[in-house]
Amino acid sequence: MDGLNYDIDTSYEDRSSSRSSSRGKATLGVIASGIARQRTLKTAISCTGVGVHRGREATLTLRPAPVDTGIVFNRTDIRDDNAAIRVSAQAVIDGRLCTTIANEAGATVSTVEHLMAAFAAQGIDNVIVDVNGPEVPIMDGSAAPFVFLIDCAGVVDQELPRKVIRVRKAVTVVEGPVLASLMPAERGLSVDFEIDFAARAIGRQGCHVDLTPDLFRAHIARARTFGLRSDVDMMRAAGLGLGGSLENAVVVDDDLILNDDGLRYEEEFVRHKALDAIGDLYMAGAPIIGRYHGVRSSHAHNNKLVRALLADPANYSLETVDETDLAAPGLGRFDGWRDTDRIAATA
Repeated sequence: MDGLNYDIDTSYEDRSSSRSSSRGKATLGVIASGIARQRTLKTAISCTGVGVHRGREATLTLRPAPVDTGIVFNRTDIRDDNAAIRVSAQAVIDGRLCTTIANEAGATVSTVEHLMAAFAAQGIDNVIVDVNGPEVPIMDGSAAPFVFLIDCAGVVDQELPRKVIRVRKAVTVVEGPVLASLMPAERGLSVDFEIDFAARAIGRQGCHVDLTPDLFRAHIARARTFGLRSDVDMMRAAGLGLGGSLENAVVVDDDLILNDDGLRYEEEFVRHKALDAIGDLYMAGAPIIGRYHGVRSSHAHNNKLVRALLADPANYSLETVDETDLAAPGLGRFDGWRDTDRIAATA
């Protein structure tokens, strides 16, 4: 995996199994066969990389967590009780260039969306994410290194059922040409995304993906973050994007791809936007059963959508479901397209 250095901590004990081993035997007997169970990692695992905006080296460690912990980011460089940030839609404080979360004490962690997308695709409910600074390492700019970490650590079912958010009523956020919506679905989560850029190397693209581990790996996980050369120059002038490079992002200059190795997919740009949306939706705190449609939607719009969904209990139900309810119909599908004949009037 590009730029990935990892270390597996085989000495770490899964506290969920030790804490609840006695009650687990009794609890498992009352969980109906086929009910989706919560999941965590089998062992801890670490990686090191650079933060894309501040340009500082960051070390990330994923650790198993007990049932009902959720996903918790822990700033190991903060030496008091204010280091933990539990993932929720309300924890998101900024979505302009990436997804940034914070706790009430003001501790923040940025660029969480790629890791969150990997957790969503692999069905991880409970995990402690230790990070020794304010940014998750960008790695190669995709979610693939984080999927690799999860694979190396292994995944284990836990003794309590998963809770899922089933969309009951359509919810939509519209701001000018931007649209983000969630609609009811019988099973699983599907993501449709469209983008339209003036840069001729991007143009108008779209994709559909049913969120399954296999489809995410094959079609979404390796899609890298991207930017326009003019935007990169402006970010650098503002002291941002200091860790960005052609090793961890696709950079476009009108009709040119500046990366020597080119693109990983013809529609890599929109596939990455679908990846971002999957991570942003998982900020809801549980898997979503529904259909997402995004047109030029940003991290900020995705968060507004999740907040709007959860703001009214009539919009959703919190349920225990069978594994089949979380799966796409059949084997699921992926479709991608690019309109090479149409150039947008605006980026």
